[in-house]
Amino acid sequence: MAEKPRPLEAGTPAPDFTATTADGRFVSLGDYAGTKLALYFYPKDQTPGCTAQACNLRDNDAVLAEHGVAVVGVSPDSLESHATFSEAHDLNFPLIADPDHTVISAYGVWGEKQNYGKTYMGLQRTTFLIDEHGVIQHVFKRPKTKAHAEEIVSKL
Repeated sequence: MAEKPRPLEAGTPAPDFTATTADGRFVSLGDYAGTKLALYFYPKDQTPGCTAQACNLRDNDAVLAEHGVAVVGVSPDSLESHATFSEAHDLNFPLIADPDHTVISAYGVWGEKQNYGKTYMGLQRTTFLIDEHGVIQHVFKRPKTKAHAEEIVSKL
């Protein structure tokens, strides 16, 4: 039996990463030193819940920026999938492609899941609110896809 996802907890230093975004740039945790970061992990591009979550974060960009929060999304999808998803929904934040689960595993969000009685390996939708010093301040283990920006702001 595979292990269930075990996301890192608040108070833990956020693991550093360097990864490629949909537009071909490299992004790392260090790029966000001195600012708050909502690092959100989502299962799959173009699915209803993931689209709702991304669009909620996009639509509330000004509110998040007002509170000093940058947003970066991570999923196991490919760079091509991310580019299509980002363009289709006019996303205004980077999406990291992590098909090898390097970042996903470091944050503990990959593991056994169940849905409709079926067990499979997958990503647990989770957001880490990381402070200006690289420490996880809050973990949203089941974020509300249609009101996620509001959840983030409520924890500041």
